[in-house]
Amino acid sequence: MLNIQKILLPVVLTDTSRHVIRQATWLARRFHAEMILLHVVPPLSYPAGVLEGGGHEITAQDLHAHIVQRAQKDLDQALRPQLDGIAVTRVLLKGDPAREIVKTARDHNVDLIMMSTHGLGAFYRFLVGSVTAKVLHESHCPVWTGAHLEEAPAHEFSIRHVVCSVDLSPHSRHTASLAAELAVAAEATLTLVHITTGVEVWGPGGSHVDPAWKEMIVGFATKGIAQLQQDLGTKAEVVIDSGNVPELLNRAAEQAGADVMVVGRVPGRNHLGDNGEGYGIIRESHIPVLSV
Repeated sequence: MLNIQKILLPVVLTDTSRHVIRQATWLARRFHAEMILLHVVPPLSYPAGVLEGGGHEITAQDLHAHIVQRAQKDLDQALRPQLDGIAVTRVLLKGDPAREIVKTARDHNVDLIMMSTHGLGAFYRFLVGSVTAKVLHESHCPVWTGAHLEEAPAHEFSIRHVVCSVDLSPHSRHTASLAAELAVAAEATLTLVHITTGVEVWGPGGSHVDPAWKEMIVGFATKGIAQLQQDLGTKAEVVIDSGNVPELLNRAAEQAGADVMVVGRVPGRNHLGDNGEGYGIIRESHIPVLSV
């Protein structure tokens, strides 16, 4: 069941993360949720000692203390107007970012983690890819990742249309159910998308589509989604296509004018849902992806 009462937002004060912060504040207001702003200061990558530069000396411990102090100041002052009216808890930790994010989510009984897929700047470059992947792999609560774009969208965020990718695995019922609940809560429309394996057959002269094979594959998917909707009591639009999963999901989302894409995720697996294409979906998506 989708019950968003606490949102964990790891804060990275860069342009690429501000659109995720706007999305988080929209969800917090929509669900009347508490927001936990988490700033993780990574450990120094060099031994404690004396650093020289600029004509003066500074110890590594002093530098780390300065970083922590600056991080706390940024955390306290960041985005006050955007957070007005939202119950906010600010947390500052030192350590491995992914480990601290997952641990904080568990310790605070968080319902949703929201994070950017990457950060910019020398200090935040550690966030590129690896932290998001670790959180997706280890977290047991849903994870929202912002669109993998170099620049944040200019328009205000809202959810008017939800696209849900279902691969008809045993986890699909859970995925589609939460997507339907999100659509209802946001008063949005819902589209279920299933991407089958390719239906091309290679032979003399190149590839061609085997009509009988396509009919069987598409027919199986159509029946599976119809049964899924009957079980869930939904009447969503349905898109069935064949080929590259991330590419075709992006196309379906664009054609539907979707604001968020919901995909399946099983924590602890070496891949992320949807025929193992989950990371590719997140990496290539032009809209936020909610992995559940």
